Amino acid sequence: MTTALSAELGNELDLALRRANEQLGAAGRRVVRFISENRQFVLASSAAVLGNRTGTSDATVVRTVQALGFAGLGDLKRAILNSMSQVSTPADDMRRTLRDLEKSTGHALDAVLQAHADGLAILKSDQCRAQIAAGVRALDASSRIAVFGIGPSAALATYVSILLARCGRRSRTINATGSMLADQLLDLRQGDSFLILAYGRVYKEVNAVFAEAKSVGLTTVLVTETSDSPLAKMADVVIAIPRGRPGQVSLHGATLVGLEALILSLAAAQPDAALTSLDKLSQLRRAIDPQRKARR
Repeated sequence: MTTALSAELGNELDLALRRANEQLGAAGRRVVRFISENRQFVLASSAAVLGNRTGTSDATVVRTVQALGFAGLGDLKRAILNSMSQVSTPADDMRRTLRDLEKSTGHALDAVLQAHADGLAILKSDQCRAQIAAGVRALDASSRIAVFGIGPSAALATYVSILLARCGRRSRTINATGSMLADQLLDLRQGDSFLILAYGRVYKEVNAVFAEAKSVGLTTVLVTETSDSPLAKMADVVIAIPRGRPGQVSLHGATLVGLEALILSLAAAQPDAALTSLDKLSQLRRAIDPQRKARR
């Protein structure tokens, strides 16, 4: 999608929000205002969650979305994704973030805390709890978990793989880009599963990961920003967690909390294996450093 077309879609969404805001009652205007100011949160939320956050109801949210000209919440989410898909660099995102900070509180801490509070609210929702539980069931049934993430998500993927190994789970990190990704996909086998950290469009690396997973017959669990995107439709299980405000600097705090909850749930599913692995870790540390006393 070209920048011009994406900007046009974004303008159309903004125009629809402004028009509806003038025509709706107090409850509807509250919903529209929340949608306009919290689009990343909307992507990961159900109508019930949005109703709770706006002090209305899921029925009011649905009626408001329809008043905006959308058939339902899924169509609104796709419009938000389209409006977000314009070409943007990290510098552009930072400029918008800093500009908004000057307009509002002027304090980065307040903005970051609010973004993480919104993310934690999603994680506490019944919808996200059910998604994480489904992810645990899918990954628990596999003999090895491959964790995919590139760009900023590569560090998260490495961290998750380390924690999985400590909890007695066979795991590996897949974080290469371009042709080197092919080398990392070589040893995937039946019985493995994929935990995929990916956002936005269906780029070439994530497309290759899903294609190979399908070829080998592997279950895929996707952590992304919404369950209503073309990317999400490629996965067996989707866990939707927001990453701050669209078009601004991505914040991964809520994603990290969700991933740690997923890992701890997997440990609880096989506690003996987790404890045996951690005992072995302690033995290896003492063998490497006999004077070691502090736990890290």
